[in-house]
Amino acid sequence: MGRAVPPFLILMFLAAQLLTGLGQMRLREAGERLEDSTARQLRIDDLEQALIRSVSAQRSFLLTGDKVYLALYDKYRADIEPRLEQLRLAYADGKDGGADIRNLQILIGKRLADLGIVLDIQQKEGTAAAISLIETSVGTDTGLGIADILEQMRGREAAQHATAEQTWYASLRFGRWITVACTLLSIVLIGVAARLLYVEVRRRNSLYAELTDQQLKLEQAVESRTRELVELATHLQNLAEREKAGLARELHDELGGLLVGARMDISWAEQHLAKDDPDLKLRLNRVQQNLSAGVDLKRRIIENLRPTLLDNVGLFAALRWLLKETCGNAGLKCTESYPDEEPRFKSAAAIALFRIAQEALGNILKHASARNVSLSMRIDDSVNILIADDGTGMPAGSFQAIESHGFASMRHRARALGGAVEIRSGETGGTTVMVQIPAANAVMPTAEQAIP
Repeated sequence: MGRAVPPFLILMFLAAQLLTGLGQMRLREAGERLEDSTARQLRIDDLEQALIRSVSAQRSFLLTGDKVYLALYDKYRADIEPRLEQLRLAYADGKDGGADIRNLQILIGKRLADLGIVLDIQQKEGTAAAISLIETSVGTDTGLGIADILEQMRGREAAQHATAEQTWYASLRFGRWITVACTLLSIVLIGVAARLLYVEVRRRNSLYAELTDQQLKLEQAVESRTRELVELATHLQNLAEREKAGLARELHDELGGLLVGARMDISWAEQHLAKDDPDLKLRLNRVQQNLSAGVDLKRRIIENLRPTLLDNVGLFAALRWLLKETCGNAGLKCTESYPDEEPRFKSAAAIALFRIAQEALGNILKHASARNVSLSMRIDDSVNILIADDGTGMPAGSFQAIESHGFASMRHRARALGGAVEIRSGETGGTTVMVQIPAANAVMPTAEQAIP
């Protein structure tokens, strides 16, 4: 037999599938005919009910004079033509009833005209005259004609419904027999497949030892490469931070000096050269404003590259500034909590914690649609930072997605300090970022903190 399924079993299976498909197609067609017949019956009933309600509302108005019934009459009358159109569409596929629909359109038009005539008589000659007109044969013959046509259509649809129902049950029985046959054939094929599976398992087991050895070698190679990549990523992050710090110092010292000197020269020119020249004074003032904007831009660039507060005041002040800037620009309500005393953080740990908080707040602005943000820090055996928002949350698994470079950067910064970052999103929304770094890797020892 080998590994191939016998051809005759495949042919039998395909034949059974073909018969099953045929039975399902017959059952579906019978079901569609049954649904179409039921829909047409409902359209007939809906049209008849709309006519009855309109006539009833008109007569109630004539008997009581209550304009509520007149409003109901207008409503029901407006509903007749859409229901007639729905009935026409139900017979638009070539089913019997096209002639009846045309007759109905004529009679219903006449019936609606008769109802309008009665209301005109009521307005011109009074309610008694209108009621007298109703008691004559005006509209009666038309109403009986409409009722006869609807009854004939209902009877024809009932017969078609019964036929479709019988066909559906016959198709259902045929489908059940086919299902039983396919089940028996499937049992046979399962036995054959089980035998082939047994042979395949034995063959795979013979390869398992070899694959295991190869896997161990690959795991060792991956572990080695991973260590190299982690070290490289850490080096690149540290190098980037040093380059940012150097660039920030150069911008502050070089560009800052140039801008300040230019502003001083413009101020001198405003005082000595532009006193009697309004146009020159206006232009110098414009240059002064542009230089001021350049100074502000320089300051923002420097703060984004390397917050001066982080080096001059400390991590807590830098985090307060970051939260104030983020919440102020985005209109968020922010709360924060820090320990009473700030330890002296190691430079690498301070910038890593700041960048993690910066990335988390940036993600909140981009994706969370939050209104409230909180940042809290606790220091014991480890440095713990918790950043939470009440936004839309994030789908499960998106934190580990390959393209989630921001989350990857946060995790790597924490891992480089022996810590971890955990990100959770609640079922009802909101995201929480929890950072934990051992205090020994983040805070300088007490003796070092005392050194000025």
